[in-house]
Amino acid sequence: MYLRRKADAFLAEWHGNPRRHPLVIRGPRQVGKTATVRRFAQGVYASVVEINFVEEPRYKAIVSNGYSASNIVKNISLIDPAKRFIDHDTLVFFDEVQECPEIATALKFFEQDGRFDVICSGSMLGINYHRIESNSVGYKTDYAMRSMDFEEFLWARGYEDGQIDTVTQRMAAETPFNPVEMETFHDAFMDYCVLGGMPAVVAQFAERESFEGTLAIQKQLLADYREDIQKYAEGLDKARILNVFDHIPVQLAKENKKFQISKVAKGARFGDYRGCIEWLQTAGMAEACYCLNYPELPLKGNYDEDKYKLYFSDSGLLVAMLDDEAAEDLRANKNLGVYKGALYETMAADALVRQGYDLYYYKRPDSTLEEDFFVRTADKLVPVEVKARNGRAKSLRTLVASKKYDDIAFGVKFAHANVGADEETGIVTFPHFCLFKLREYLKTRE
Repeated sequence: MYLRRKADAFLAEWHGNPRRHPLVIRGPRQVGKTATVRRFAQGVYASVVEINFVEEPRYKAIVSNGYSASNIVKNISLIDPAKRFIDHDTLVFFDEVQECPEIATALKFFEQDGRFDVICSGSMLGINYHRIESNSVGYKTDYAMRSMDFEEFLWARGYEDGQIDTVTQRMAAETPFNPVEMETFHDAFMDYCVLGGMPAVVAQFAERESFEGTLAIQKQLLADYREDIQKYAEGLDKARILNVFDHIPVQLAKENKKFQISKVAKGARFGDYRGCIEWLQTAGMAEACYCLNYPELPLKGNYDEDKYKLYFSDSGLLVAMLDDEAAEDLRANKNLGVYKGALYETMAADALVRQGYDLYYYKRPDSTLEEDFFVRTADKLVPVEVKARNGRAKSLRTLVASKKYDDIAFGVKFAHANVGADEETGIVTFPHFCLFKLREYLKTRE
């Protein structure tokens, strides 16, 4: 079962460009990179030459006597004469290139040769990316791929673009959803929160129309991520990275969700763990949300790198780390328990990153004022509140109303509520399932 991905359209556009460069697809394990490339290549090329450096390590030797396209093609053909190289109608797909990052040096030569299209991908490519970046500047196109977002999840459930456009239209007009729309999108979003966006999990759910078997897949993916940490964390304390990874749900469950290194291990110091946070981010396993020094523009450089929250890059990882009873209760009864706030914030962080936003929050040191997230338009700073139910959002009200925050003109709240625009407070409320369309909505406010 192939699940439609937004990468499909990107690949079609890439192929349609007569001046296309070799393509490098980055992304964590099991987000669908290989399946998407294979689907794209069907019917587009007369020949697809796929090299997987994990499953077929003997192909690592193809660069042993040079990086020219001719040498590499010759060596591949020597290993497997059945692989066909047809000029101007062949895709060479190098998969799991984290096991052979040296192949990146060849991208320049394939580009200059011009006879074959090339795509590289790898599950931990970000960790070795500096080796690729330095060897192929100007001769490649990059594409970052993540697990499925909510819109892709809706596609997997059979919804058409026109039906999903209802979300965009309601947000732009700031008009409430009707009861059928509200219930349908809310229920689908709750399923997505529990499942996350890993294609194997979503496919299982879509095929069986139930949660049966999905927790087992999530737990296996979690085990695979831990295995990747053990395998690829070169030059770093792997135990420290695992400790940080395992403490993300523990610290998100607290009311104060700021990540505290002192809680990870006795006597732990921030300086000893800085590289661990960066490693998890680079690997695509987690996202850091940094505390602003003050809620004003610009955002970059206006934050304390020692104060941050950590979120998983996919809510399914958070769910997989719960005990079995809690995970099953979550599936059967949507009982989020102490992880209610953690799950909604994780979904929000993920949705913002997918839309190209960096993650920032704010906590004023001398008061209880704290805001979950901040994004920006061309000239305004927009505070974003995420509430599990539909509370008053006191901090959001203060930020919008106060004269001290010149860059803030309005705020956005996502809650278990319908669309509502309060002109008096300057706060617009949307249901949680609208998170994935925030950037499109903000364009209407510019």
